[in-house]
Amino acid sequence: MNRISPLLTPLPLSSCSVPTRRRYPGRANRYSKRVNLKPLTSRIVLLTRRRQLDQIVEEVEAAKKRYGRLNTIVMNSVLEACVHCGDVDLALRLFNEMAEPGGCGVDSITYATILKGLGKARRIDEAFQMMESIEKGTAAGSPKLSSSLVYGLLDSLINAGDLRRANGLLARYGTLLLEQGGPSVLIYNLLMKGYSNSGSPQAAVVLLDEMLRLGLEPDRPTYNTLINACIKCGDLDAAMKFLKEMKEKAEEYYDDSRYPDVITYTTLVKGFGDAKDLISLQEIYLEMKLCDSLFIDRTAFTAVVDALLKCGSTNGALCVFGEILKRSGDDVDLRPKPHLYMSMMRAFAVQGDYGMVRNLYLRLWPDSSGRISKAVQQEADNLLMEAALNAGQLDEALGILTSIVKRWKAIPWTTSGGMAAVRLEALLGFSKSILRPHILSKVIPGEPIESIMIPFEATRPLLGTLQLKNVVMRFYKEQVVPIVDDWGSCIGLLHREDCNNLDASLVSMMRSPPPCVSTTTSIGRVVDLVLEKKHKMVIVIHCCGNGYSSKAVGAFTRAQLHRLFEPEQKLLWWM
Repeated sequence: MNRISPLLTPLPLSSCSVPTRRRYPGRANRYSKRVNLKPLTSRIVLLTRRRQLDQIVEEVEAAKKRYGRLNTIVMNSVLEACVHCGDVDLALRLFNEMAEPGGCGVDSITYATILKGLGKARRIDEAFQMMESIEKGTAAGSPKLSSSLVYGLLDSLINAGDLRRANGLLARYGTLLLEQGGPSVLIYNLLMKGYSNSGSPQAAVVLLDEMLRLGLEPDRPTYNTLINACIKCGDLDAAMKFLKEMKEKAEEYYDDSRYPDVITYTTLVKGFGDAKDLISLQEIYLEMKLCDSLFIDRTAFTAVVDALLKCGSTNGALCVFGEILKRSGDDVDLRPKPHLYMSMMRAFAVQGDYGMVRNLYLRLWPDSSGRISKAVQQEADNLLMEAALNAGQLDEALGILTSIVKRWKAIPWTTSGGMAAVRLEALLGFSKSILRPHILSKVIPGEPIESIMIPFEATRPLLGTLQLKNVVMRFYKEQVVPIVDDWGSCIGLLHREDCNNLDASLVSMMRSPPPCVSTTTSIGRVVDLVLEKKHKMVIVIHCCGNGYSSKAVGAFTRAQLHRLFEPEQKLLWWM
């Protein structure tokens, strides 16, 4: 017999002796409307890294409709996304919405983000105006002028390479910084970075002497900036001198924070790679691996592989690449980016190691981390063809080239893939070429198009005010039909694939304006236009004086181009 648990037995609907709890609408609504916006903030941060600003705006607007006004934390993350993606105008509009009555309000983080954005956009006058309003106390939200705001704007100015304005900012608000602790190491670190990035790395080294005169001790970021400046100057000996000094300072003060970090070693690795100093590169990499307190991240591993490839050590790069794959089994964050796969494929494609390039090509999609862009996919296909060509496998390279044309429809000749396709064409000859040129033996390319065009009336144009249901059978026979207005002027072309509403007028579905050429345009130019732009019809108009008449006099179609080729020649199949 089935038994029902007393906990699941429904309560009687009649009144009972147990008093019921009264509900207070105001108090209940106050807590029931609280929502957890942390997932939305995390989502915005993720989309910011991907630079998907449009998606952020769309999701934030949907959240506003669902929850009402969002809080300052969420909107600050949206402002950071705008600044990161370079849309300062949108950031300012959102800032004004936050600051106005009824908005979520602004805080010091909001102002720091906006100042950073204005600095990156080099809208320095607006940034200084905002700083002055904060200093005078007239800014919305009444934020206090602090050294963090000054440092934020200073950092953005230095990153933008505007050292003149950066020094002006220090001169303007130097008193504030002195009141809050005097000259700091951070200021000198920022100035060093600015000089290093602006093409004057020697000036960064000069600032070290000024720091020491003021009694300031260089920290790890200071030495990292100095090492980077030395590498940009090409002075690797000075960079190694600063590395040695870092270790000595750390041991002298028993301060682990002064020891070289992964940024220090990565900078040195890139420097030795650019200098093609394989021995020093191997010594630095060995020192990195022997340092127990140093975690080699994906960026450092990628720099080591790139540097080894620049030094011509493909075997060494392959060993490090294998170590990355091995470690990524335990740490997903070490999975290589597509960039690393492409670097390896380029090196082995030049050597003609088709088997290695093919293995890397097959593992690019399942094993790499991050988004694989269209450009990367195209280059991967081209490198696979180049590797087969360099390996002497012409049939394999031809098959890859055929798939490339099917997939991407075109090959830029200025790229390595385009040059490989030209080499392949030269080796195969015209007998096996899929990119074989077609000769227009029936016409002279230099003649005007009016000599072979068909009269405009022969195309039987349709009036734009007609509805599709009245002329629908016309599009079963023809792929494109010219559309004219009440005065007979051609105003567009209606393609078969655009006919999607029987009750709509033709003018609402046509593509306007139509591609036009003058009667004096050469046949060769019109043929190139049809092939390049994939036009199905080009309208020919009559030249009258300095302008064109509104009347079309002829047309040239792709079907006419087909008929111009010799019968034994095949037409390009991707037209």
